[in-house]
Amino acid sequence: MEDIEKEIFNCIKARYPLIYIISPEERRLERILSDISSRLKKNLFVWTSTKGFIDVKTDSPRGNTQDPLLALDFIHTCKQEGVIFILKDYHVYLEQHQIIRKLRDTINFIISTLNSLILISPILRLPPEIEKETTVIDYPLPTYQEIERLIDGIIKNARDQGAVVSLTSGEKEQIIKAVQGLTEMEIENVLYKGVVRDGRLDASDISLILREKEQVVKKSGIMEFFPAKENFEEVGGVDILKRWLDRMKRSFEEKAKERGLEAPKGCLLIGVPGCGKSYTAKAASNFWQYPLLRLDIGRIFGALVGQSEENMRKAIKTAESIAPCILWVDEIEKGLSGTQSALDSGVSSRVFGTFITWLQEKNSQVFVIATANEIRQLPPELLRKGRFDEIFFVDLPNSKEREEIFSIHLKKRFLNPEGFSLKGFVEITEGFSGSEIEQVIISAIRESYYEGRETTTEDIVRNIKATIPLSAMMKERIDEMRGWAKNNARPASAPKEVVEVRPVNAYKRVLDLGD
Repeated sequence: MEDIEKEIFNCIKARYPLIYIISPEERRLERILSDISSRLKKNLFVWTSTKGFIDVKTDSPRGNTQDPLLALDFIHTCKQEGVIFILKDYHVYLEQHQIIRKLRDTINFIISTLNSLILISPILRLPPEIEKETTVIDYPLPTYQEIERLIDGIIKNARDQGAVVSLTSGEKEQIIKAVQGLTEMEIENVLYKGVVRDGRLDASDISLILREKEQVVKKSGIMEFFPAKENFEEVGGVDILKRWLDRMKRSFEEKAKERGLEAPKGCLLIGVPGCGKSYTAKAASNFWQYPLLRLDIGRIFGALVGQSEENMRKAIKTAESIAPCILWVDEIEKGLSGTQSALDSGVSSRVFGTFITWLQEKNSQVFVIATANEIRQLPPELLRKGRFDEIFFVDLPNSKEREEIFSIHLKKRFLNPEGFSLKGFVEITEGFSGSEIEQVIISAIRESYYEGRETTTEDIVRNIKATIPLSAMMKERIDEMRGWAKNNARPASAPKEVVEVRPVNAYKRVLDLGD
């Protein structure tokens, strides 16, 4: 028996007067409670506002009890001993004084009997009048082992219906991990949908599962779901970071748990704007085949008292509900900058406190990738060891990386890199970020397209010379970041060379030289 089922079993056996179970899965929970009632040799009566009380064993109605007050009256007048009464969605009535009073009377009555009273609801709504007498149990979504048994049943049914099931043990584990965070019914729906779609159940259905999880994120209204399109082949440089992420993926395997390895927490990427931090987060999602959720901390803050803190808890719960996943917090310093302000009312500090406490203590398979451009705005608590598994500094691309970036973006736009002078581009783009190189190529292609001709090396050189990179305008900040990162962060790229950050005047002189 699972730990949570043991807890419910023990609470009923110990005759707790009121048990409030939070779960959206009525069917699965009712199956568990039916099994518990059989072991305890108790009857199970289930109430809904549409049918009233139904005796589960005989599937017969017990009186005209659809009214919520009449349902509580029935519990008082029921002559049977050893009954588990279940009230579904009763939380909607717990704002009415008469219902609360009657429920308190029922709790006092239940104590003197061998019966039990259980409320099942997808949310917790508990009036203070009955808090002391109520035991709250948060019933989790299906565990790894439960999902494995469920998928084994689906595989058998699919084969019986003539579908082709082509899954290695590793691919089956991938599917189990992909559906974690969905309800039992959602898992059945999405996998049978995959079978109906092409008559097969295989690893290609993972993309279908990720789209199903997208619905969970959209319903939250706080986070965004990003489809995994980018890949590591399109990320120039950052070879150390890519290798580290490759290894981190293995930490989520079941074999890692058997070795005592905990799920990794995540990483913080600090560095120059436009050098691939956000792109790396997206590429990691595609490489790991995990959903990518983007948390915009600005959306967390609400106008009502307590709303911001509740929104942060909701965001965390949503991420955990669809784990394993990657939670991408872009430009985290902007959302948390208020924590160090004397004008902050305390809301920013409380939201930040909720986030970093969860980051420190979490054991769910939510891998956090946070990015930041400005070190000075980051709260020192965020940089403490234990918040993240690693802090990486993403610097400007060196000559080899710039050549790789030029090649990637030319291929991406159907141009053959061999037809261009990549070495020449590299020589005149020192201090350029990856995004600036991309924009140079886009501008060159756009100009040649408008003129009705092919893009040439000269087009790209002209656009390079017309660009003053951001690094020239923020030289002091980059020098400061490099100084900090030397002792506090790990380089994202192998230190082949240090890219010189030149002042704006240096680029103006290049422009004056002509071709």
